[in-house]
Amino acid sequence: MSEILRYLHFSDWLISLSIILPRSFHAVANATEEETKMNTKPEKKFGVVVVGVGRAGSVRMRDLRSPHASSAFLNLIGFVSRRELKCIDEVQQISLEDALSSQEVDVAYICSENTSHEDYIRQFLNAGKHVLVEYPMTLSWTAAQDLWELAEQKGKVLHEEHIELLMEEFAFLKKEVVGKDLLKGSLLFTAGPLEKERFGFPAFSGISRLTWLVSLFGELSLVSATLEERKEDHYLKMTVCLETENKRPLTWIEEKGPGLKRNRHLSFHFKSGSLENVPNVGDNKNIFLKDQTIFVQKLLGQISEAELAAEKKRILHCLWLAEEIQKCCG
Repeated sequence: MSEILRYLHFSDWLISLSIILPRSFHAVANATEEETKMNTKPEKKFGVVVVGVGRAGSVRMRDLRSPHASSAFLNLIGFVSRRELKCIDEVQQISLEDALSSQEVDVAYICSENTSHEDYIRQFLNAGKHVLVEYPMTLSWTAAQDLWELAEQKGKVLHEEHIELLMEEFAFLKKEVVGKDLLKGSLLFTAGPLEKERFGFPAFSGISRLTWLVSLFGELSLVSATLEERKEDHYLKMTVCLETENKRPLTWIEEKGPGLKRNRHLSFHFKSGSLENVPNVGDNKNIFLKDQTIFVQKLLGQISEAELAAEKKRILHCLWLAEEIQKCCG
């Protein structure tokens, strides 16, 4: 979950009623038509609890109370936290037990640390609630498969957030790589230290970068992976060598330690030229609201089965790769 925090400063406090739907849902061709659906008066409001009220959870609570079209379908009931907070901006704290048993609660937003996601998802699905969870859904490919099967058995929506696919930078990259023949590429991400005990192995905590590569170049295979770690210095460097289906090499590096600035460096070489990093393509406004719009569309049955299946396949493929990388690193 902590990896999403680097995007929060992009959030715009002025909530726009106009949302650009993500390019990953290709079948949703007309954004205006979807906004019209959202602007219709909801027949029902889904009661929501937010689990975890760090910065991500706080943004979710803010968006749930915004005058946005998707928020009209949602009603914030309260929040769950291990801390005794009682109330945040007039939103009441409720116990996990009450959130699970309440007939008012239809949906849980899971915004806690990564290591707790699996357990919370399982509890809320078993209680008959829909779930939105910040990535990664789990720290295990097998567990993710089990949870998706559980959601299908219960007839509930299980939505894993991927706001990195809603960023202007990704939209730029997607447009740039279309139709080009990749020769080789690399993606390096640097940041300050991150606790593996809370957020998982770096292939999982950094899965948004892996999701970018898979979304840009298709399913990938693992060639090799190494992890250099100096615990006393709070430093680690994961180096992963991947291949596209056409056997083109891609290198993914996660480097974290004191003094390292949060930054992303990419280099893609094509037969027709090269792309070195991404120019300034504008602010990423309201990306959590865009994600919420997708989630509400799922609740309302407005996303096609083909799109849902493609999204599930991509997410499970990335989690499978992350697990294989972890095994390879020992």
